[in-house]
Parts: sequence; structure tokens; C-alpha cells
Amino acid sequence: MNKISFLALVCVLQLTLWSCDNNVLTPNPALQNPSKSIDSSLLKGTGNFIFSSFSPLSSKPIDIFYHIPITATDQTPILFAFHGSERDGNYSRTALIDEADGLNFIVIAPQFSELYYPGGDSYNLGNIFQDGDNPSSGTLNSEEIWSFSVIEPLFDAVKKSLGSKVEKYDVFGHSAGAQFVHRYLIYKPQARVGKAVSASSGWYTMLDNAITFPYGLKASPAEAKNLSNLFAQKLFIIVGEKDTDENSFGLRHNDIVDKQGLHRFDRAQYFYTNSQAYALADSTLFNWQYLTLPNVGHDYIATSAAAALLLYP
Repeated sequence: MNKISFLALVCVLQLTLWSCDNNVLTPNPALQNPSKSIDSSLLKGTGNFIFSSFSPLSSKPIDIFYHIPITATDQTPILFAFHGSERDGNYSRTALIDEADGLNFIVIAPQFSELYYPGGDSYNLGNIFQDGDNPSSGTLNSEEIWSFSVIEPLFDAVKKSLGSKVEKYDVFGHSAGAQFVHRYLIYKPQARVGKAVSASSGWYTMLDNAITFPYGLKASPAEAKNLSNLFAQKLFIIVGEKDTDENSFGLRHNDIVDKQGLHRFDRAQYFYTNSQAYALADSTLFNWQYLTLPNVGHDYIATSAAAALLLYP
């Protein structure tokens, strides 16, 4: 089992941050810009805007919080950071500003409000079904209105506003955001994701066709699908070694999910180990990594810092 030492990781920060061969994006010194349409001006500095130009979900706008480092160029990596159940994109973005400046990556943090994306069905489970805990062909939503479906159009809009030339984006999610991330990879296999971190998820959708969604793939659009692209994805499953509270607020318990373990630490290991076994049984490349964070509980700040160093070493 691999462990991340934070003291060792700090050393990674001594990097060459940018090349004069790239076109530098000029930042705005203002720390916070008012909400505005993404089409009104180029993104600069630190701020937020409203994204509603994806027509199938235009009636459900998303507030996007961003940070563009002063060293950013048209080749700077773009990281989508997904919030937990508190639905705070501002916090998710702001916690990563120092890492973004030090490691030279752009942070895009969508905020899926409870107003437009209520409950776990609309966010954690991607709005695949009207009732994710009781899936059926009659309650399967059209893919265009899945919450997952807004990410690719958002990436294109961000690229355009940044003048970015990157072809892929990275994703990081913590807690409920980690649920979003690992299911996004399952149900959007063609998404242009480069690297991904799913950190401290409360529970997982197992890659098992014998277990009914949302705990497995049965009765869902991914049932019996080839998962070789998913297993080949550069995915980090990470969790704090002290994230072991069985009574943690919002942690789901029932006869099915408790087979994954009774707390987030055990469930993360269970998901990784079983996914590795599925890939081995299919004789396919398995490109995931599982890492634990010593002396870390269910802590977004510590976990997001570790995730940044994994993604941009």
C-alpha cells in the first residue's frame, strides 16, 4: 500500500513554472469578479461566471468559480474541481489557489446548486435516472440532461474564453465530488479526461453487472459495456488514513453498500481492489493507482493539496 508523505510532496513544488515559448495569459489583479456570462469577456485572474449556454440544461445554470495563475499560458493544464455535498464551488476553487499558482494549472470549479440539481440523484449520481436508487427503463433520463453532460460543453467554452490549446482536462472530486468523478468516468467514457482523482468518496458504483445501480452497473446504461477505456484511465483513488468514522455525517449505510466497508477508508480500498480484479479477469490494462494520506481525515484542504501534487508532479 503506497503512502504519500506531505513533507516529501512539498519538495515537488520546486518546478519550472512556464516557458517563454508559450503565449502568457495576462491576469486581472482583481481577486473576485462579479458573476457574468462566459461570453462577455476573457477569463482572467480569479472570479466566477454563469454557464448556461449548453441548451439542454440552459434552464439550470451553473455558477463556475475559476482561478488563472499569473504564469498561465495557452498550454497550461485545466483542472475541474468538483465540490462535496456542501455545494460550495467558491471554497473548492479557493482552497486550490496556492497549488494552482505554485504548480501552474488552471482551476475550474462548477457549483451544482441544490435549486437546479437537488439531492444525490441530480449531482452524485449524475441525473442518469429520475430516481437513482430505483432505476428503471421508464425513469432513465435522456443523456443530454444528465448532469455529467454539461462538463464537455463547459470545457469547450472555457477553452475558447482562455484561448487555450490543451486537448484534455483533468478532474478532481472530494467526497460527493469523488462520487461524481468516478461515475463520470464510467458513464462518459469518451470524455476528454486526461488524469483523474477520486478522493474520499462516501461509497462507489461497483463495476459489477450483477449488482443493480447505483451500487453496481446492472439496469444502468453501462451494464455489460466494455470497460477497457475506464481501466486504462489514469485514475488515482485516494483517501485519508483517518477517514474511518462509521457515523460520519451523510455517510450512507444499508445492507448493500456496507459490503464495501463501514467507512470511507475501507470503501476506497474495496473499490480499487475489486476494480483491479475485474480488469485482471478481462486481461486488460489497469492504469489506476490507490494511495492513502497519513494523518488525514475527511479533509478537503489537505486532500486537494495532495491531489494537485499527484496530478502535476
